[in-house]
Amino acid sequence: MDELKNIIIIGSRALTGFVFVFSAYCLFISLFGFHKKKEVSSVKPKKRFALIVAAHNEETVISDIVLSLKGLDYPKEMYDTFVIADNCTDNTADKARKNGALVYERFNNDKRGKGYALEWMFKKLFKMKKKYDAVVIFDADNIICKDFLNAMNKKLCEGYKVVQGYLDSKNPNDTWITGSYSISFWANNRMFQHSRDNLGISSQLGGTGCCIDIKMLEKLGWGATCLTEDLEFTCKLVSNGYKVGFAYDAVVYDEKPLTLVQSWKQRKRWMQGYADVSERYFFRLLKKGIKERNFTAIDCAIYTIQPVLFILMGISTVIGIGKLLLNSYNYLFGTNIVVGSSNTGVFTTMTGVLAIIMYLYTPFLLLLDKKFNLKILIYYIILPVYAITWLPISIQGILNRKNKEWSHTLHTRSVDIKDFEKAN
Repeated sequence: MDELKNIIIIGSRALTGFVFVFSAYCLFISLFGFHKKKEVSSVKPKKRFALIVAAHNEETVISDIVLSLKGLDYPKEMYDTFVIADNCTDNTADKARKNGALVYERFNNDKRGKGYALEWMFKKLFKMKKKYDAVVIFDADNIICKDFLNAMNKKLCEGYKVVQGYLDSKNPNDTWITGSYSISFWANNRMFQHSRDNLGISSQLGGTGCCIDIKMLEKLGWGATCLTEDLEFTCKLVSNGYKVGFAYDAVVYDEKPLTLVQSWKQRKRWMQGYADVSERYFFRLLKKGIKERNFTAIDCAIYTIQPVLFILMGISTVIGIGKLLLNSYNYLFGTNIVVGSSNTGVFTTMTGVLAIIMYLYTPFLLLLDKKFNLKILIYYIILPVYAITWLPISIQGILNRKNKEWSHTLHTRSVDIKDFEKAN
């Protein structure tokens, strides 16, 4: 019994110690998000863009994004909009075509999913007579701010080969789920994407609103066809010595899932993809980072193991709450139930303090970006409930990491970009 007890204590100490180190690391990174650089003078439009919208049965929203892209404040002769109608059985292709997009219809039941559709379209772009400097990837439910291409043009002219835009929400006030999603994305933009950009390390691609130099893409190849093609390509870039820049003013609004069931399915797919990519890239990136003293590679390696980190943090939280309850019971009833070593208690307490600090200062960052109001405050108070669901979702994602079947998220919110901009 003593040996088992010692194993439990050592395991608990190692777990809480690891979670504390990771929490401290996240806090350290996030602090660099406070500073937002002053905008320099605008750069003359130089880059030509191929805007690619991947769409599967998106007749409800496809017109919105095509019209949104048509209205961008950028010379019209310097960009074209391409829509991939991927295995569509509705009127997506017709609606996109009527609104001025160049539509390419793809039918392939064996290679399903956004990654395969993009790879198919990229090969066509490489062979076109008309040449572009960069491709920009969007989802069909997006609407785009007017200055998007100006912001991307500026970052490309600064020397970046890959740039991620600011991922915003077009329905943050619909339900507590959309509110939780929106808060998470807003916080990530400021505390991690912008922070990494300030630190000079690589930001992460977010699946939409990302810009890629076409010559680099042709040289490197796409090859990102898993359930999280954005993470897969980010790892490929960092492995080959590239960094992803972050364009704070290149804003993309997308539709967040309305219900917990929809959210669960989407996040489970994300965690399946993360587990798959981590299995292939974690040790490769970690080795590169240590061997070359490359902080970008180490940071990217850590980012890939989010499912494991969510699970460890969830277990640590359960252990911490259990200890708190047992200690309270001891205090109230004078019992002497042993709950672990003092060192483990210190780690648990310090991790809790770090979590409270981040929870309290996040609203301040949201205020800086004018994202906070009374309804968002209510959603923020119940955000921990949303956070807790990551534990079972991450476990499911790891267990189902070999399942590559694409799960489509239904989009229903049609929003005109002009009305949206007036409201905001």
